[in-house]
Amino acid sequence: MKEQVTAMSIEFNVDEVLAVAEQIERNGDRFYRLAAERQLNSQAARILVGLADMEQGHLKTFSEMRASLSEAERKPVTFDPYDESALYLNAMADRNVFDVTRDPTEKLAGADVSEVLRLGIEVEKDSIVFYVGLKELVPERLGRERIDAITKEELNHFAKLSEMLADLD
Repeated sequence: MKEQVTAMSIEFNVDEVLAVAEQIERNGDRFYRLAAERQLNSQAARILVGLADMEQGHLKTFSEMRASLSEAERKPVTFDPYDESALYLNAMADRNVFDVTRDPTEKLAGADVSEVLRLGIEVEKDSIVFYVGLKELVPERLGRERIDAITKEELNHFAKLSEMLADLD
């Protein structure tokens, strides 16, 4: 008799994803502000502060989205008494979008404005990929379509940064 093996499937609700989105924006704000404080180029420092302000705007947007969720979209997917799913999502975000374990000045020491914008664009790409991947882990009944709104916000930020970079050329 064959033994049936099933893979553990991981599912999240949109509330959990939005909580992580908020954390990513906080990480981004902290990253850009720290980099701005340590930047010698004043134009690059102003752009970094502007990027931090954009992250704050996203944080507000995501917080408002989260506050508007239905009870069904907040419903826990699985029994998780130790909140391990949130820890898992936060760990993924902390390492894959803004690596909070690294000093931002490592990448930005002596950077000019275009290098700062290119880094911002790369981070936005990483966040878009992160959310697109998470979308598959959120069932329709738990708010999958709202992940599109999160991704759209990040795409708008990506477009703005790309436009700023193009204006420099």
